[in-house]
Amino acid sequence: MLKTLKAYVGEYKKTAIAAPVFIIFEVIFEMIIPLLMSEIIDNGLGAGNINYVVKVGIIMLLVSFASLFCGAMAARQAAIASAGFAKNVREGMYNHIQEFSFSNIDHFSTAGLVTRLTTDVTNVQMAFQMMMRMFTRAPITLIAAMFMAFMINSELSMVFLVALVFLGFVVAFLMSRVGPYFRAMFDQYDALNASVQENLTGIRVVKAYVREDYETKKFKKASEALYRFAIRAEKLMVSMMPTMQFTVYACIIAISWLGAQIIVVGDMKTGQLMSLFTYTMNILISLMMIAMVAVMLSMAKSSGERICEVLNETSSLTDKKDPVMSVENGEITFEDVCFSYQGDPDNLHLSHTNLEIKSGETVGIIGGTGSAKSTLVQLIPRLYDVTSGSVKVAGVDVRDYDIETLRNEVSMVLQKNVLFSGTIKENLRWGDKNASDEELVRVCKLACADEFIERFPNKYDTWIEQGGSNVSGGQKQRLCIARALLKKPKILILDDSTSAVDTHTDAMIRKAFREEIPNTTKIIIAQRVSSVQDSDKIIVLNDGHIDGIGTHEELLKTNAIYREVYESQQKHSEDQEDLPEQQSEGCLDGESECSEAADKSGKGGDADEQ
Repeated sequence: MLKTLKAYVGEYKKTAIAAPVFIIFEVIFEMIIPLLMSEIIDNGLGAGNINYVVKVGIIMLLVSFASLFCGAMAARQAAIASAGFAKNVREGMYNHIQEFSFSNIDHFSTAGLVTRLTTDVTNVQMAFQMMMRMFTRAPITLIAAMFMAFMINSELSMVFLVALVFLGFVVAFLMSRVGPYFRAMFDQYDALNASVQENLTGIRVVKAYVREDYETKKFKKASEALYRFAIRAEKLMVSMMPTMQFTVYACIIAISWLGAQIIVVGDMKTGQLMSLFTYTMNILISLMMIAMVAVMLSMAKSSGERICEVLNETSSLTDKKDPVMSVENGEITFEDVCFSYQGDPDNLHLSHTNLEIKSGETVGIIGGTGSAKSTLVQLIPRLYDVTSGSVKVAGVDVRDYDIETLRNEVSMVLQKNVLFSGTIKENLRWGDKNASDEELVRVCKLACADEFIERFPNKYDTWIEQGGSNVSGGQKQRLCIARALLKKPKILILDDSTSAVDTHTDAMIRKAFREEIPNTTKIIIAQRVSSVQDSDKIIVLNDGHIDGIGTHEELLKTNAIYREVYESQQKHSEDQEDLPEQQSEGCLDGESECSEAADKSGKGGDADEQ
């Protein structure tokens, strides 16, 4: 763990070294001050020599300022180094996460990754700063103060050794007990963050189903679990302070009693006893610092292990040494492909799949829920690796391509459409950051998105809220299709990405694909037969197997599943046509028009009754 984290100190090594150096000088100057005080008391005030008092007093003042300066510089250097270290760790974790495959990301919850990037890194940052300052200062002060104390009176200083051994046992015991509680506590932080994230992401659903009480109880349960582990850890930690105070006061009482006897017999002066009291406080404060650092390190150890779990995670998708750097065309071949999300050959989600798609073909994929439609297409841009067999693009195994090159030539509009906070232009330029405004308009016309964008007051500069919450589902889908088209891909995959648009718009989008990008291989996953019936070939999936391949007319004759889906949808369409015209028209365009149609229908009914 330490070796992994040490690498992220990076360019802040000099400041990380400078902080302890300044602290060493600060401690040296602090150790001189009690000696000067002893000189003032014994040889200045005791002898009535005011000039000596002033002279030594000025020296003590200069030493104090020197100590203050070194302390301030140490604090500044430590702050810079620890903040820089935390920045590097966060950047390292974030960059490493970007390299993860989906299977790697599945190992960590989203909330867990957020906690590691925030709370855990903060804990490690604080521990790093404390190690540079307190963990450097405390041992040096302890050693220096013990040395000075033994110089004054070795017999009396044996009290410190007893205190040191006692506190050492206490700290070791507490560290061994508190560590597991901290680990469990951070795991509960993940659960708490997951509850908050899920609630905020789905807040519209929560309110629509009036489930606020349920979500509140779920959050309370996670919060109480975190509370219980935190209390157990705190109970052990708070016992440190009374133990330290007991040790401090016991040492002061012992030194006062024994020191008074030694002064009476003349073996030690009053000023030396005063200096010894100062060194006593230095020693005991150092011991308290060490105890605090020990507890903090125990907490940081748990956080550090969680951080290193992410940093040491090896991506399951890696490039070969000499990857293929260009994709010639959009031809796709599946050769005896088996796939399991767990990598278990006995629990396959896609089984012994063989498939050939020619470059420029339009292929429809249809099947029930859980039939592995999305799984099939996710293997093409290598979002996952096959368990066995091979997927080839342009005759080359996708594992032989440079991942970035492959994915740049495969545009995929996922089942869950995602827009990011920013303008429409900024979201579209995810497809091509250098695209001109004219190119943006062109692809939006292809995706039938231009018609609603032009109705916005700011048009293409309209701000999209986080997750696209201020646009409808159909508008979001069309923007995502336009974004994918902007990549000018050799393969375009639409994973049920026109489900929220009406059938007319769906037909317009498919028509634009045929006319504008004829050389692009187009794979369309859909629930509606009308969305795929014009395809060059249609693939019917059932429970991870290909149940049939053919054109619309061929499958109607040869495939029972396809025929059943088609007939059920045709019957539904006929039932819709039998509804009163006022109720059926305009309902795809918005709630207000549906309401108007319903109102008109209602009025017509009243007239008939009259």
